[in-house]
Amino acid sequence: MKLATLRANRPDGQLVVVSHDLSRCVSAGRIAPSLQAALDDWDRLSPALAALSGQLDKGEISGQPFEPSAVLAPLPRAFQWIDGAGYMGHLERVRSLKGSKDEELQSVRPLLYQGGSDSLSGASDPIVVPEDDLALDFEVEVAVIIGAVPMRPSREQAASAIRLVTICNDVSLRRLVADDLQNGFGFFHSKPSTSFAPVVVTPDTLGDRWRDNRLHLPVRVEVNGTLYGQPNAGVDVHFDLVDLIVEAARTRQLGAGTIIGSGTIANHHDATLPIKEDGIGFGCIAEARTAEKAKFGRARTPFLKPGDRVRIAAIGTGGRSVFGDIDQTVVALST
Repeated sequence: MKLATLRANRPDGQLVVVSHDLSRCVSAGRIAPSLQAALDDWDRLSPALAALSGQLDKGEISGQPFEPSAVLAPLPRAFQWIDGAGYMGHLERVRSLKGSKDEELQSVRPLLYQGGSDSLSGASDPIVVPEDDLALDFEVEVAVIIGAVPMRPSREQAASAIRLVTICNDVSLRRLVADDLQNGFGFFHSKPSTSFAPVVVTPDTLGDRWRDNRLHLPVRVEVNGTLYGQPNAGVDVHFDLVDLIVEAARTRQLGAGTIIGSGTIANHHDATLPIKEDGIGFGCIAEARTAEKAKFGRARTPFLKPGDRVRIAAIGTGGRSVFGDIDQTVVALST
């Protein structure tokens, strides 16, 4: 089944069930008022949500048109947002950036950071920047929302806790990364609100596109209509989502509604921008700039600026967007 959170007169929005083709939705309020409420009692409530999903897809209930522009983040405020580093290709490319260190490239135990989760962005929310010259970048990732996980879980416990899958844009202010890492406790000012696709999907709904604890779909990103990348999220994975959950729970239990990010999706290749329609490209601008420096001696691709538009989508059968599009415009903070 597919779920989303519509804007409503309450902070956590209104939980809706969305049709498989993303064309229609129906309120799930009689089952659970919010996605967090559903996650808190998942074993009891998910069968009712699945039944409602079946009725909607069969046309037994008409519902209403689903408007991705009307959604909040699936969890507008989450108890916890933890981002990992599952793709070594991404770390290998960006470790040469100012503020990075060779020893941060870890292949035995995944890197993690705890991001801000009190105000997560919807798919159509603008990316607001407080200053123009902060080297604004997108980072394309897979995200899973989990049920409760005990401290030191087995891989089986971690895998069984995955409730929902989606994609996200882990927005970064590259100019502030060095200061965060060198003068603070880690990423903080360099990581503003993360943006999420309109829809979250149960793993079983994805079929064989969800296997080996990873999403086997290309994730396409365009900036101002130009293709920047479409790396496959199931390729070149060093740490899968279960690895990241297990590591996150190494010294603590995780509550229902915790979100885990895969890290920036990166496939190995030697190309630079621009790419052909069948090219792989990049899941962030920083990687593209690093490849350009290696090939041309200087970076040519600019970071994002006010007025730029970023579109991100996981592409399924027939070119359909599986989770709906993240479609955001960069705007300057009004003063």
